[in-house]
Amino acid sequence: MDHMLCDELIEEIFQRLPPIPSSSLSVSLVSKRWLHLYRTSKTFLSLRLSPHNSTIPSLASFLSHYPSLLSLSLLLSSDPTITITSATTFSEHLLLIVSTFCSKLQTLRFMAGPVSVSSLNSLSLNCTHLTSLCINLFRPIFFMWVVKFPVLKELSIFVSSGDGVEQATEFERENGLWGNEDFDAELGLESLCLSGIRADDWGLGWLWRSCKKLKKLQLKSCEGVGDGGSFLSFVRCLQVLEEVELRTCRSIVDGVLLKLAENCNSLSSLLVYDGGSREGLLRFITQCNCNLQKLDLRLPLDLHNDHLTAVALNFRGLSSIRLQSCCLVTGEGLKALGIAMSSGLEELALINCDVVEREQGLLATLGQNLRQLRKLDLSYNEMLLDKEFISMLVSCNCLVDLRLRGCKGLTKAALVSMFKSCKRLENVDIMHCCGIEAEAVELLVLNSPQLRQVQVEESKLSDVARTWASNKLIEVIV
Repeated sequence: MDHMLCDELIEEIFQRLPPIPSSSLSVSLVSKRWLHLYRTSKTFLSLRLSPHNSTIPSLASFLSHYPSLLSLSLLLSSDPTITITSATTFSEHLLLIVSTFCSKLQTLRFMAGPVSVSSLNSLSLNCTHLTSLCINLFRPIFFMWVVKFPVLKELSIFVSSGDGVEQATEFERENGLWGNEDFDAELGLESLCLSGIRADDWGLGWLWRSCKKLKKLQLKSCEGVGDGGSFLSFVRCLQVLEEVELRTCRSIVDGVLLKLAENCNSLSSLLVYDGGSREGLLRFITQCNCNLQKLDLRLPLDLHNDHLTAVALNFRGLSSIRLQSCCLVTGEGLKALGIAMSSGLEELALINCDVVEREQGLLATLGQNLRQLRKLDLSYNEMLLDKEFISMLVSCNCLVDLRLRGCKGLTKAALVSMFKSCKRLENVDIMHCCGIEAEAVELLVLNSPQLRQVQVEESKLSDVARTWASNKLIEVIV
């Protein structure tokens, strides 16, 4: 029986198996041939390693069995007894192993410790197909090594304190880059994520000048965009951006938003998490001339109704607006927003917004104005009751994605209304809704014709619900 199917057909079947541990375990128990074919067909791996010397030869032997890997994620478990020097040496060895055994890689997420510029040079020589790279670098930081990755499209860098000067300068001298501030390049990067940048970090000016094709920029926990000479280059880089995310960058949010409003006409998506003054946010909203499609504001402590009114006036083309923990917003502002966006808004998120629980009739009004909604997220509104939720749902018949995680006040009545009013529902999240019990989950699975995924506690899945979910090809995430 084992030899009735050719290798190519078995490998094609293996590639369609769900990425869960039970799949590889089941396959490995059939025969050595199946185990070999499963490994050679595997294109993605995610590994968590321990920082011990025995890991290095074990990883080399392990990766040698996976010659077709296109995507690899390596994470290192924390160990307070390991020194910075030891951790760096360990990560250098790991990256060398990856370079040696994974020459076909297109995506690498290497979070096993900071790496040196010289080791990145070795990686570029062996992994010539890399289009996405995520790494941790020492401070001070250098970026000119990026030119060695000609097909790289996505780059994520997490900055750590440390001494990497000697290795960096050696690499740049070897390649004629050291001391030449006018050296310029045109990188192919389309997405850039920087985490931990400080105002005095130098070398960023070269990166900003060289990113002429950048479409997406993410800044996380950044105190600046580089030293003084980098700022003008950064501003020019903003001109062609389409997506911007600013996460916990309180000291620079207002400045970046101002320059976006003044220089960028192509912005379609903006996310601000924990930052932005009342005046800075309002100035961006009123002065921005771009056709913004998605706006995501998380923990904006200074967000008021005047901001929502300005959004309603200036961003009428919005298809998605997400608000989280907006404690100063009232129903008046949200209602004005709903009226202005009645014809085009497809996604609305009001996560942990107490106005949802505080003002009766708000959700009903929003539902009547936003009948084209396809995605609705009301997660973590713990006191949201069935009556208020149902009053909105009866008007939102186009919903395909509904997230109610942590809504402890909802009960069986809410789920009955869901499958009666929303026949197109495909994805539902009812995790940590303590008022919803197993019987209600069973009814949802049985009566939702388009349901494809449901997130719920395992304890709330009856045997009947499991059987129907399996028969209807519904993915259950517990």
